[in-house]
Amino acid sequence: MKIWVLIPAYNERETIVELLCQIKQKGLSTMVVDDGSSDDTFTLSARYADVALKNKNNLGKGVSLKRGIAHLLGNDNFDYILTMDGDGQHAPADIDKFIAEAEKGENFIVGNRMEDPGNMPGVRVMTNKFMSWFISKIVHQQIPDTQCGFRLISRQVLENIKIETNNFEVESEILIKATRKNFIIKSIPVHSIYSNNRRSKIHPFADTLRFIRFIFCLNDGKR
Repeated sequence: MKIWVLIPAYNERETIVELLCQIKQKGLSTMVVDDGSSDDTFTLSARYADVALKNKNNLGKGVSLKRGIAHLLGNDNFDYILTMDGDGQHAPADIDKFIAEAEKGENFIVGNRMEDPGNMPGVRVMTNKFMSWFISKIVHQQIPDTQCGFRLISRQVLENIKIETNNFEVESEILIKATRKNFIIKSIPVHSIYSNNRRSKIHPFADTLRFIRFIFCLNDGKR
């Protein structure tokens, strides 16, 4: 079973090397898509990852995921892509849980941080719970943490959906479009890692509005 770990990253020089080294210890291939970082994230990624791409400007997480997925679909006969954030909020120790589910034949596995959100900021907890409830209603499947970017997706799923959004609403778009193709979403518990010293790139109010606008467009048949 061939698995690529795809990491969209923006100004993650403090965490990217350790993350890549821990993933490589598991024998998995790694790709980083640097979203126009102003630090040396790309230089470090090019040194430690199997593949490193760089966007000329900061275009958004969705753009980086689309670029990485398109590159892999066109260049490698893989079975799954595991997406992880580059800021250290996803524990490489949890990767084994995703692989175990893939070995059972699951097509789409999403991490669930909501059983023990740890130091996740209160506003993030509330936003995640609202979006997860809303998306679960739309897709008619119970998904406790729809906003978690730690997920394993089969090639079959990725070949059957078209990703169009550019920012953090991409997490919701992928879930909705996969369920519309009759794929089942499996959730597994993962660690929730939040540092008080690092500022989140997610803006709950603006991203929630963008998410609601995306949902209306999706339901109107524009996507």
